[in-house]
Amino acid sequence: MHQTDIPPVLVTGATGRIGRIVIDQLLDTGVPVRALARRTEAAAMLPPEVEVFAGDLTVPESLDPALHGAGGVFLVWTAPPQTAAAVVERLAAHVRRVVFLSSPHRTPHPFFQQRNPMAELHAGIERLIAATGLESTIIRPGMLASNAPAWWAAAIRSGEAVRWPHGAAETAPVDDRDVAAVAARTLLLDEYAASDHVLTGPESLTQAAQVDAIADVLGRRIAFEEMTPDEFRRLSAGTVPGSVADMLLDAWSAAVGRPAYVTTAVADILGRAPRTFRQWVADHATAFTDA
Repeated sequence: MHQTDIPPVLVTGATGRIGRIVIDQLLDTGVPVRALARRTEAAAMLPPEVEVFAGDLTVPESLDPALHGAGGVFLVWTAPPQTAAAVVERLAAHVRRVVFLSSPHRTPHPFFQQRNPMAELHAGIERLIAATGLESTIIRPGMLASNAPAWWAAAIRSGEAVRWPHGAAETAPVDDRDVAAVAARTLLLDEYAASDHVLTGPESLTQAAQVDAIADVLGRRIAFEEMTPDEFRRLSAGTVPGSVADMLLDAWSAAVGRPAYVTTAVADILGRAPRTFRQWVADHATAFTDA
């Protein structure tokens, strides 16, 4: 049962990978949760105790009913940048606290220093938030462990070799559940107001080693073969924008031969070790086996 003296928290991106888990984390603490959805039918699978509001980041005034009486917002920006200023203005008018899901674009590691339109968008929203009176926490996950099925599951399901560029590039994949747990905790505790955290997994792994970890969990051999950047661009055409493909290739290229950037932020905030990439795979093994 919710504690009635606690104002609700509004979760944007509520049906996305991180937002959906943030909802569960907040509910577990007894906090009332609101979810913002462009189409309320898309939120039908959310827990029944979540109050769903129709709203769209591209229509700032549509957020007002969801914000009225709320205490904080988990902000995931999933829209073009044109309405960001008006949305942040509305947040500042209604709530005390915002936790913004950003990216590690300030991190002095070459993997995160490639030109990236999403990072530029995030930086702009951070500036808008900083200019308000909001208590804000910026969380910056690195590479998400949950990217692995989108990249490699099709080949693994079909028994083929995983062909991928820059297999020697090192990243530190972070578990989505750890990112969500950090978001929920920083939303609720005053000590994390005005703080900024880069979230990573606990270990630096090459992309080829990540495929090896998947093979180990599944109990079968998965070959890894190097793909050329031009082949990656050609095969990804139509599924990701060319600028995103180039950004990924540049980032992976810059990460070859040097350990990934690894932080202790997850452990510092949650009081426990972050989950390993292997743990994520073991808990989501069907993502690589079921169509």
